[in-house]
Amino acid sequence: QVQLVESGGGVVQSGGSLRLSCAASGIIFSNYGMSWYRQAPGKERELVAGISSSGSTNYANSMKGRVTISRDNAKNTVYLQMNSLKPEDTAVYSCHVGVTWNRYWGQGTQVTVSS
Repeated sequence: QVQLVESGGGVVQSGGSLRLSCAASGIIFSNYGMSWYRQAPGKERELVAGISSSGSTNYANSMKGRVTISRDNAKNTVYLQMNSLKPEDTAVYSCHVGVTWNRYWGQGTQVTVSS
């Protein structure tokens, strides 16, 4: 079955950086676009960034210029490099893949940015 496992979250001071990782299994990873979402307390989940199977990227305005999404097909892993973090970036960050009609999410990793 499809599994997505995120890691790399933690507590960081405002202005700091984190790199999140999401390891995928159960799919031919190189065939699928991957994306990162986040959900802050009391707010709806929102897209942060996406990367296609060919490597094309897109970013949400909220974090554009501060995040970079990348993938390593040899490791079945997608990354999210986050820089210049702000307290409002505090959220649970999850990776996502759509396979045919199904959507899969990881368990998420908590990112907390202190002021």
